[in-house]
Amino acid sequence: MIALEDFEILRPEAFWFAAAAVLVLFLVVRALRRRREALARLRPKGGSDDLGWRRGASIARGAFAVVAIALASAALAGPVVGSVERPVVAHGIDVVICLDTSRSMLARDVKPSRFERAKREISLLLSELDENRASLVAFGGDAERIAPLTRDRVALRGFLDTVDVASTRVGGTDLGAAVDYALGMFEDRSGRHEAIVLVTDGEDLTGEGLAAAERAEEKGIRVYVVGVGTRQGAKIPVADPSGDEHFLVGPDGKEVVTRLVADSLERMAIATGGAYSDTERSARPLIDLYRGPVSSVQQREVEEGTTRVPFDRYQWPLLLAVLLVTIESGVAEVRRARRAGPA
Repeated sequence: MIALEDFEILRPEAFWFAAAAVLVLFLVVRALRRRREALARLRPKGGSDDLGWRRGASIARGAFAVVAIALASAALAGPVVGSVERPVVAHGIDVVICLDTSRSMLARDVKPSRFERAKREISLLLSELDENRASLVAFGGDAERIAPLTRDRVALRGFLDTVDVASTRVGGTDLGAAVDYALGMFEDRSGRHEAIVLVTDGEDLTGEGLAAAERAEEKGIRVYVVGVGTRQGAKIPVADPSGDEHFLVGPDGKEVVTRLVADSLERMAIATGGAYSDTERSARPLIDLYRGPVSSVQQREVEEGTTRVPFDRYQWPLLLAVLLVTIESGVAEVRRARRAGPA
């Protein structure tokens, strides 16, 4: 026996189609009335015919049509009786995206700045995640997690919007800290389904980047690097307390020029079996890496809970609607045969 709580409707908006049944009923009644009046005027006085039978047949046909439309609307609405729980299985890889938030990323040798260009590259990547999970890490002189591993692109974009050049506690640039932090997020993993992506200008003040890359290689995790900036370089704009802008000055009293350190970044990537690209080589370097080398990382199958799958019983009202249409067609055939009379 079906309990009321077991019944639900998947697409209640489809019941608007039932309005068509009301319209059909109105048109049928109106047509029958006009036809009856016309036949009454044409019938000879004192004559008789089978007008009553015809009128009954027309009413039956109209009723069948109205109910058939209503049943078809019910089928479209998706009546549900019962459901089953099925496992949700996702296929993908885990990617930790490390964004350089050091002051050198404020340089404007790429527009509008290295930092904004890096964020734009990451935003483009988030649009292509599919079932892959991604995490955001900000790094300068240290590294901090901004977003956990997730498939939620909206949440990742929200986290990305909050990142700025002041997101890390320690100044400077430590590529090794970024890689080691990402490795910590993959603890006890095989390395076959994981990847690390660095988005940076490559100024490694500690010189630990290559050593960290070698540690990643030992765990089987590849590092993919996107260089942001130019080899020609640019000065670093900074604002004083009054809001006036000037360029960063080094210990020697000269304005600092920061350059893309492409060679060391490429060595880091190659050391892990990963790949390198930069904003001088490609208009969309991160997307190129993701669609190319990163997409070759072996995906894994992960069961993520269960989902309820309702049993759509649309067949029941649909079969009744077809039956009524068949009966209506039969009534119409009998009516035509009665009109024609004996051969």
